[in-house]
Amino acid sequence: MLSKFFLDRPVFAWVIAIILLSLGGLAIYSMPISQYPPIAPPSISITAYYAGASAETVENTVTQIIEQKMTGLDGLLYLSGTSSSSGQARIELTFAPGTDPDIAWSKVQNKLQLATASLPDTVQRAGIKVSKSTRNYLIVVGLISEDGSMRGEDLRDYAQSTLEKILSRVPGVGEVENFGTQYAMRVWLDPDKLNSYSLTVGDVITALNAL
Repeated sequence: MLSKFFLDRPVFAWVIAIILLSLGGLAIYSMPISQYPPIAPPSISITAYYAGASAETVENTVTQIIEQKMTGLDGLLYLSGTSSSSGQARIELTFAPGTDPDIAWSKVQNKLQLATASLPDTVQRAGIKVSKSTRNYLIVVGLISEDGSMRGEDLRDYAQSTLEKILSRVPGVGEVENFGTQYAMRVWLDPDKLNSYSLTVGDVITALNAL
């Protein structure tokens, strides 16, 4: 009976639907959404690079040293560290839900200062990155050269030298990871020839940096 009543009076049914829709739209402004607690715990990541080091060397000289200093942080639930054969050390610290990410980031920075002096000089010169992010990929972008004017090395260099900085400044972006590298050069040394010229590895590095 009720359905037949509204079928016979479509205009009246439309008026009722519009009133209910308007009341629902006005109720959005008074809903206590802010009272719900945050679900995802904030995460702070530390990234360091030890160029030319193996995964074991990175673990012993970088990752473990940083992890040992990350003690006594308020709200810290757990931390995890990884060391790769590419020379990258990454430590992720997860804090309790409701922790202010800015305050957690500042505390991690202060703790990191205690570990910096014990890290290799190469790591200190390369810099250590601390970011407020969780490694959950939102989007993966690939670059191609349609006219073939740029090689893969050119595109990877452009992505790291130009695009990475622009994307990292977009509001809401916590971290941008580049799967390529800028232009680089790998140098192999012959110890016998170095000895014959009375040179050391440091002399070669100094000469390359002067180029």
